[in-house]
Parts: sequence; C-alpha cells; structure tokens
Amino acid sequence: MKTVVTTLNAKYIHTCLALRCLKAYAEPDFPVEMVEYTIKDPVMNIVSDLYERKPDVIGFSCYIWNIEETIKVINMLKKVIPETKIVLGGPEVSYDTKEWLENLENVDFIVVGEGEETFKQLLEEIHTTKKYHMVFGLAYRKDAEVIVTAPRPKLKLDDVPTPYRFPEDMDGLSKRVTYFETSRGCPYSCQFCLSSIEVGVRYIDIERVKADLLFLIESGAKLIKFVDRTFNIRRDYALEIFRFLIENHQDCVFQFEITADIMRPEVLSFLNENAPPGIFRFEIGVQSTNDATNELVMRRQNFEKLKRTVTMVKEGGKIDQHLDLIAGLPEEDYQSFRNTFNDVFEMRPEELQLGFLKMLRGTGLRLRAEQHDYVYMDHSPYEILKNNVLTFDEIIRIKRVEDVLEKYWNDHRMDRTVEYLVAHEFESAFDFFQEFGDFWDKRGWSRIGHQLEDLFKRLFLFLRSRETRTDLSVIRALMIVDFFENHKHKPRKTWWDFSLTKQEQSDYLAMLADKPSVVSSQFANLKLTEKDLHKHTMIETIPFHLFNDSYEEKPSLLIAFFNPKTNQPSVFSVPLQSLRSTALAK
Repeated sequence: MKTVVTTLNAKYIHTCLALRCLKAYAEPDFPVEMVEYTIKDPVMNIVSDLYERKPDVIGFSCYIWNIEETIKVINMLKKVIPETKIVLGGPEVSYDTKEWLENLENVDFIVVGEGEETFKQLLEEIHTTKKYHMVFGLAYRKDAEVIVTAPRPKLKLDDVPTPYRFPEDMDGLSKRVTYFETSRGCPYSCQFCLSSIEVGVRYIDIERVKADLLFLIESGAKLIKFVDRTFNIRRDYALEIFRFLIENHQDCVFQFEITADIMRPEVLSFLNENAPPGIFRFEIGVQSTNDATNELVMRRQNFEKLKRTVTMVKEGGKIDQHLDLIAGLPEEDYQSFRNTFNDVFEMRPEELQLGFLKMLRGTGLRLRAEQHDYVYMDHSPYEILKNNVLTFDEIIRIKRVEDVLEKYWNDHRMDRTVEYLVAHEFESAFDFFQEFGDFWDKRGWSRIGHQLEDLFKRLFLFLRSRETRTDLSVIRALMIVDFFENHKHKPRKTWWDFSLTKQEQSDYLAMLADKPSVVSSQFANLKLTEKDLHKHTMIETIPFHLFNDSYEEKPSLLIAFFNPKTNQPSVFSVPLQSLRSTALAK
C-alpha cells in the first residue's frame, strides 16, 4: 500500500513539520512518501505530480492558508484516481468536522486533532479489516451517515520518533526554514487562538531536543523556528536551550515565540551578556493594550512587564523582536486600536506585524461571535469585516496603515525619516501611517509595483501635499541619507535632482581626496584616491551636519562611500564652511 502525505505551503522556503511527524510515527510499518507544494503552484501541476506517484492513500495537512486550494486539488484528484483514499488532517479540519465531511464528498477520512497515532492506526485499518470505528480521533462516512469517533488521548511526546533526520530533507536545510518543537499545548486561554483549546503543556525530553538541534545545525540548517506557543513558560528549560544554542549555533538563526511579561530579568541579562548578535529572534504577541479587551478574550497580560522585557532586549542589541497586533478584538474600536498601535510602536520593535482578527473554527470567540455582532468571511481565513464597535470603513483604513507600515517601517528603508516624522510632524506614529496610507490608496499606488526610489518619491509627494512644521528641505535631506544607507552599491539613479553641477562635484571630490581629514579620521583611514571617490562615492549638499546620529543646523556636504569590498555604505558629512576654509588655506 503506497501512502503519500502532502501539503500546500505558503512559500517554497517553508516546510511542514506535521508531515514529518506523521512519517516518523508510521514508519517502518507503513512507508510514507512526503511531497510539498505551495499555494502558488497550478492545481493541474499538483494533481499531475500526485497522480504519477500512484498512491493508494493521500494525506493532506490543512490550514487556513491552504484549505481552498487543497479542496480544488482533491476534487480534481478524485476524478482521475477515484479509488485513492483521501485523508485530511490539521487544525483547519479538526473542528466542524461533520460539516466538512458533509460538504466535501471527495474526502474519505478526517483525522481530528493530534494525528500521528490516529493516522497510523487508520493506515492499518485501510490495509486490513477496515474497522474504522475502532480508530479514535477519526471522522468518516458510513453509508450516508457521518461518524465521528471518540477523541484520542494525548501522546507522550517522547514516544514520537524524531521527525528531523530524514535523508530527503538534508539538501534543503540550508535553503528552507526548519520548524522545531520542544512542547505542545499552551498554558493560556486566549479566545481567538486554537492553542487555548488544549489544556496543559507537554514537553519533549531536553536531551533529545539538544541532540536533534545539534544534528540539524551540523547538517547545515540556517534558520530554525520553534513552534512552541510559549517557549519561555518553563524558565529553566528555556534557559538551558538558550545556553546550548549559544554554545553550538554555528551561525544558525533561531526564532522563538515568547510571552514577554513573564520573561525573567536574569534570563534577559544572560542573553544580553552571552548571546552572539543576530542568532536569536523573538516573536511577541501583544495583540492589544486595552485591558478591557484582553479581559474579554481571557488574555492575561501585564503590559508594563512586557515593555520592560522588550526594552531590555532592545538595549542589549543582540536580538531582533517581532511584535504582533490584532485589529478587531472585542470592544477595541478605532480610537482604542490607535492607542494600542502607538503604545507598541513607542517601543520601536524591529518588526511590527499588524494583523486582523480571524474567527478560527473551534475558538471561543467564533462560538460567541454574536455577542459582539461579528461579521466575517464565510471562507478561510475567516477574517472579520466588522463588529459592534468597528465598521468596515475603519477596517479598510487600518489595512492602509498595514500596507505602508510594511513598506516603510518593517523593511527599514528609511528609519531616520520615519523617526523624525513621527517625532516632529505628526500627532503620533499611527497618524503618520494612517494619513500616508490614505494618500497612498487614493493615488492608486496599492495596485501597482514599486522600486526603492519609488518609495522615496511617493513619500516626498505626500509630504509636499501637506503643510509641514519643518522646512521640507530638512526632511528631504534625511530621506537622502536613508536612500544612501539602503544601497550596497553606488545607485544608478536617484529620486531627486542633484543640487551640484558635475564640475562642482568634481571640485569637491578632488578636495576630499587631497584633505580627507577635514571630514573625519574614519574617512581619512579609508585612504581613497580621487579615482576611488569618482567611482564609488556620491555627494550632495544638505542643510544640516550629521554627527553621531544627531543633526546640527549647518549647511554641509553629504558623502556616501559604497565600499566594493564589503558591500556596505559609509555615510559622512562635513560642514561646507570647513571645506571652504580648507580650500582657502590651500
């Protein structure tokens, strides 16, 4: 009996841990072939590939991001290989299971909940007696009736063979994301999250975890994402893993979901002192800073302690932080969400993810949606359209905030400029992103592509359309600095017209080659010839002197050197008066 397990990932670089767990548990009794696609792959291509594998059983791992495309694949597959048994599993089909089977006539079985043991026992029954009622955690049809068997007791995780050592995964370790678990379950009860449904947290033996991690690192893994819902719930366990990874990382990067307000200061101090820069990333779900909203979704959160953690990590300078918000939670209206956004942006996370509430099947919030007049999509991802305090108009506007937030903050294309605008030009960070987002959408830019210089042009057009408190030339100069700092090589074109003629540029470059110390000792140490400067440098006049990230009102020459050896830009400025004095002395 040939068995294939498969899924449609969101991107090629993603991998599905569930498939590997199913394969590890079923073998060697039932050999299992794994194959992964993406939601962008043409359905016909997926069907053709699966058809050529001649499977007797195909198991699909289903999530909100792939269920719609998965259904298309299944319906086409059954037309060409009707005798093949189709099995669905995963969080998207583990709830409302009876409804799924009633609506999907081409699906034979649904594995409900944790799948390893259920899937293996199902394969045994398909292969032998076909007594499906004996399989716990299974839904299937008997004649016209949908049967759902009793839930299966939770596995002891140490009984599940390691899913990280398949030979077919080795070549992709350096190119794809490896998902890794040390535990299952979540100690919290947030009503918008599926993890809240399972009571308790189960752990894998830490020595096995270390052995698997070391194997992956030594086999070439470059990015390992821990899927534990609250990695730091057990301080000693988390600290030991952190210590182990610091000692053995080999430049692999590790990402964790942590609950920030329970992070102990001594753990943070240990990381700040010992972690190499860049190997750890933290994902922190803030969701809302409205206490009444958090209480309604049964979410316990001490925002002051959360801020303490985020601040300590940021000050340590070793770990990037990704903070999450959810728009549309109960009783969080537009003004309240504006406050939430500003509260979180104030901490300046490296990435701020603005998401929208999804009414996931099985969650408490979906079950009591009527209490807050929720209207949401009938199909995945079940995103809300409105509720009793947030209109569809307001959701559309917040989506515009999300759009420009991604382009102008999360991608870090002009941090200096955004920092200045938020501090000096707008009432708050949210107001900047909202006003710019509205302008962006009105111009139709959300429907067309963009290059880096387009982003600068569009921001400058927006700023020119409104009255600014600061002279626009100052903001323009900050944007020019950001533009230079976002290029590894000398840019071929710019978004503004140079103020200097070619002769003036040549004169300045000759002066800089002759007297580099007038700029700084660091610039002089580069030992650039006039030819180097012409080839790898751009200059422009700006109305301030840039010194250690501070700005002194003094007309200056901005110098950007694009080092061809390091592919890193170096930006300097020197007051024009200093240059004139040097020229006169010469």
